Amino acid sequence: MPKLKRSEIDERATDFVEALDRGLRLLQCFGTNSGPMTLSDLARAAELPRATARRMLFTLQRGGFVSGDGKLFSLTPHVLTLAASYLRSNQLVTVLQPVLDRVATAANEISSLAVLDGDDVVFIARSSPARMFSGGLEIGYRLPAFCTSVGRAMLGQLDDADCLARLKAAKREALTPQTVTDPKTLLGRIAADRAQGYSLVDREAEPHFRSISVPVRRYDGAIVAAINMGAHVDRVPAQELLGRFLPLLREGAEAVRSQLL
Repeated sequence: MPKLKRSEIDERATDFVEALDRGLRLLQCFGTNSGPMTLSDLARAAELPRATARRMLFTLQRGGFVSGDGKLFSLTPHVLTLAASYLRSNQLVTVLQPVLDRVATAANEISSLAVLDGDDVVFIARSSPARMFSGGLEIGYRLPAFCTSVGRAMLGQLDDADCLARLKAAKREALTPQTVTDPKTLLGRIAADRAQGYSLVDREAEPHFRSISVPVRRYDGAIVAAINMGAHVDRVPAQELLGRFLPLLREGAEAVRSQLL
């Protein structure tokens, strides 16, 4: 990565709007609680002075993103316009939603699309077969990348040295008794997944659940996302993921490669 000149660093620092950054941080803090939050709780979570947090909250309240009575505050449905803007403008969602629909119908299982966001994966699209209960991973759901099939499929884009450094720096808490947390062991599995072109993770992210994923590549071969399918371990054996789900996922990912810029 080229080193920035001093003038470029100064320009970027000048362009940074601290008030906007604080407001966005405050919005994100609502996700740490399932109900309304007090001013003190929000200020503490956002690491802001109470007076600053108060001004931010009243500004967000005036914009329709937050509701409150001066003591307790909560997000309003208007905040979903931010997520809707992302989904409407995201090429991956536009191009791959028909693929997810086709794959879900063919396999009669739920299929999902995920992208990397830091050390997590975020699910940004999904499809369910007709008349099937749509539970599980909702849009916006986050999981650690290191222990998910979508995450490992996307981490395969890194060379071994960069991947190992990223794994060591990431928070690696075991989510189930089967979760692998050792960085070198994880690197070995990611390298194997990279070579075979798919990742199958068995009960590491969620108990009793296994999934299979393939990377989604754009026109130049760069990995930009992953699509997956999964099922309860008692209902679908691992061999069926390989024999029935994997060909559908591979075909779907390859079909859109030339459309992704």
